[in-house]
Amino acid sequence: MATLKTGLLLLTTLLPDVGGFVAHGPGQMIQAKHCHSSAVCAAGIADEALFASLERVAALRGDVVVVKFGGHAMTNDELAAQFASDMSLLQSLGLRPVVVHGGGPQIGEMLKRLEIESNFVNGLRVTDAPTMEVVEMVLCGKLNKKIASAINAAGGRAIGLSGKDDALVTARRKLEPDLGLVGEPHGVNSALLTTLLDEGVVPVIAPVATGEGGASYNVNADTMAGVIASALDAKQLLLLTDVAGVLDGAGELMPKLSTAAAKQLTEDGTATGGMIPKLGTAIDAVRGGTGSAVIMDGRVPHCSLVHLFGESAVGTAVTDTM
Repeated sequence: MATLKTGLLLLTTLLPDVGGFVAHGPGQMIQAKHCHSSAVCAAGIADEALFASLERVAALRGDVVVVKFGGHAMTNDELAAQFASDMSLLQSLGLRPVVVHGGGPQIGEMLKRLEIESNFVNGLRVTDAPTMEVVEMVLCGKLNKKIASAINAAGGRAIGLSGKDDALVTARRKLEPDLGLVGEPHGVNSALLTTLLDEGVVPVIAPVATGEGGASYNVNADTMAGVIASALDAKQLLLLTDVAGVLDGAGELMPKLSTAAAKQLTEDGTATGGMIPKLGTAIDAVRGGTGSAVIMDGRVPHCSLVHLFGESAVGTAVTDTM
């Protein structure tokens, strides 16, 4: 991983116009369409694995990649710093990352500190009015700005938003089951996100949506990331989780699934618990226009870079382009 990231960082230094290069093969010359430095024209790639990574950089330049940031990676300072650095690097390499983050554990911790009792239905927290205030405070305030500022500190450009800003994401109250102020998103202001991306800014989005009359709705972060990926026709949706990916009945990782195969896993009992809604999000995103949706292990250092540019898969990719 160190070699991969070192090579990617070198590329951002040598190629100001990332992706505008012609690679002739391992050990041969790389030329930029707009060669601003003699170092660019003299750069040679001797490592075949690194060369393959550079080819993937060129192929992904200009593509939208939506990343759902959550799980253990959000509560581990080292992984969180690596994530911010990785998003900055993706931006430098010419990709167009969009970040949607969760924050369930942090919300639970704040509710406990404020001695606000939580009610649950089938294991899911009910978001009443007092809880919704805490949700907005933690997600839209503390966490959202922390992630955006970390990306900025790592050398990128990022701005923190929620679904309520300029009606970025609109939602209706979810009634089955009725969990209070929990919403099901139904609209995305993709023009706002495209404007930010065109200006070279990474949108960092808290999963709070706006409803009728300006009501606030707590939205599942995976679901929010999925609808945003579909609205932007994203090349990839990366769902960072605390599991290796989707496992088959024998407990082995399944590196790739079609949407039909993924749906079958939710129906035959192979997928259980929290994996069922994640697969549902992945299926909906791909059928909605996203190239692939990857359920990946966010505990793996630099997992986004490893998946996008490395030799080995991280997690399970749901795609109908097999």
